[in-house]
Amino acid sequence: MPHSLHPSFGIMTAPQQVGYHDVLRVWREADAIPQIEHAWLFDHLMPIAGGPDGPAYEGWTLLAALAAQTRRLRLGVLVTSNRFRPPAMLAKIAATVDDICGGRLDFGIGAGSRPGHPLARREYDAHGLPFHDAAHAAESLAEACTVIRRLWTEAEPFDFHGTHIRLTGAFCNPKPVQRPHPPILIGGRSSPTLRVAAEHADLWNIPGGDIDDVVRRSALLDRYCAEIGRDPASITRSIHLPVSYDRPGPTRDAIAEAIGAGFRHIVLGLPSPYPDGVARWVTDELITSRNN
Repeated sequence: MPHSLHPSFGIMTAPQQVGYHDVLRVWREADAIPQIEHAWLFDHLMPIAGGPDGPAYEGWTLLAALAAQTRRLRLGVLVTSNRFRPPAMLAKIAATVDDICGGRLDFGIGAGSRPGHPLARREYDAHGLPFHDAAHAAESLAEACTVIRRLWTEAEPFDFHGTHIRLTGAFCNPKPVQRPHPPILIGGRSSPTLRVAAEHADLWNIPGGDIDDVVRRSALLDRYCAEIGRDPASITRSIHLPVSYDRPGPTRDAIAEAIGAGFRHIVLGLPSPYPDGVARWVTDELITSRNN
């Protein structure tokens, strides 16, 4: 992804408590509005808000469907839980989606929700997924990023024997459309995750809210980059900001704060249900209105 001084804006439609056609309607509308440059889903297997037994779609399956029915938007999952899918399988899934959309994938990945969080914890129990401590999660994420990049770029099968990931004859064909590979966005705020981002990320995303904490975390990422000899400016800073349809003013203020703090990739989280014309509303009330 080219680095530019002007901010790019995108939307996030968390696929919970909504129907497929609701999400598709919003993405198709956004795809026709140039000011909205990217669109995102989240990666939860059960709702984390609203009724606990409500609908929640599997993120990558839904992303593939939306990739086939949009033409311009960059798209991704903000962020994929590295706890849910074996990394080599995830590399194959992502390469498939990048092919479907003609090279518009931004590959978002993170350590995965804390299993100690009650709403997140039940996802693991309900799907027979193991959960591990934070140190295991961060180490696994670093190995996953290494393996995924190699699968996307290496022309010959390889073996990998890490602490957490073991592969024999690993190979990915077809490769992603994007060369050398889709941009890697790493999401999270913990120090171990930021160390992984310093090494592997093209973009780093953090949830907004406490701008002072966001700024401190961005400075820590700068420090980790310096420690390994990487230019901190080579990692685009991304932030997720929740939207209120009734009170756009605070969202506009949060956007201004984030841009002032050096964040150039703004993801606007849209609550459901989605009003008619919500993408146009976002453009008029939150994006172009900043310049008025």
